[in-house]
Amino acid sequence: MADSITQISGEDSLIARYFRPIATDPGAFNLDDDAAALRPSGDDIVVTTDAVVEGVHFLPNDPPDTVARKALRVNLSDLAAKGATPTGFVLTLALRSADEAWLKPFAQALGEDAAHFGCPLLGGDTVSTPGPLMISITAFGRVTPGKMVHRSGARPGDRVVVTGTIGDAALGLDVLKNGPAAAALANDAAAKEALIARYRVPQPRNALANAIRDQASAAMDVSDGLAGDLTKLCAASGVSAAIDVPSIPLSSAASALLAHGTVSIEAIVTGGDDYEILCAIPGDRFEAFIQAARQSGVAATSVGSIIAGTAAPVFLDAQGRELVLKRLSYSHF
Repeated sequence: MADSITQISGEDSLIARYFRPIATDPGAFNLDDDAAALRPSGDDIVVTTDAVVEGVHFLPNDPPDTVARKALRVNLSDLAAKGATPTGFVLTLALRSADEAWLKPFAQALGEDAAHFGCPLLGGDTVSTPGPLMISITAFGRVTPGKMVHRSGARPGDRVVVTGTIGDAALGLDVLKNGPAAAALANDAAAKEALIARYRVPQPRNALANAIRDQASAAMDVSDGLAGDLTKLCAASGVSAAIDVPSIPLSSAASALLAHGTVSIEAIVTGGDDYEILCAIPGDRFEAFIQAARQSGVAATSVGSIIAGTAAPVFLDAQGRELVLKRLSYSHF
């Protein structure tokens, strides 16, 4: 009888070369099994999933390391908004070809972020596709039993708080597409690079997760635009909100573009990909939350209040006049 021969498929070789080295968690079983295992700890398991698609969430010529970071970080942002600590993730990668020049920096950046955020690779799948690249990640987190923060807990009198700055990612995409922002910032390379970085590599606010869990009555991340996501939070909570537009935190680049009329405030509050935290904080917890934000190194700003009613949130200018928004957020459909 002839000796048996074990053949290694191209998919197995790809996994072994690029992803086995970064799957360091014992529950990943060295990526040799069909499933991973999460050890029970008594906490609730929070699960979230997001995909990033070439031509929709990233551009075809975006560096592969930034694509990897964005794919993981948009999921980490969801975990942060729920007050959860990252536990691990599984990856589905749809590729046109096994291109080492793309895969090597992609896997390296993914491994670096997995280590930095304490969210190890547990397993996944790789498939070929004739269409655009697609990276889908399902991330797992842990939270004290019953303490996951929902969208539905906001109450009248709560402060509406956002982290970081709003609108930069949409402006970064405009720069990459040589839109009005690119022309206006033609002589300011640093500002252009800062906006592009916000689009390509989100900054998930996981350092603030414990404070969100302990202090927020409701929270979600801003992925589709501040106006639209606030509307979703209010609808889930059965309330409305009044937002003081001048209080919305903007970067220096966004402020300059707004002041010169290059972009409108509507574009800033309805643009997607901010991946900041939007939360409702009861008045008696507000100072504790702001102090926790300072200690974690995350900027947090009160931009308005939750109010009674079921109407859409209102956005008020410096004179108290309501801004009429033609759209609320980015939508895939």
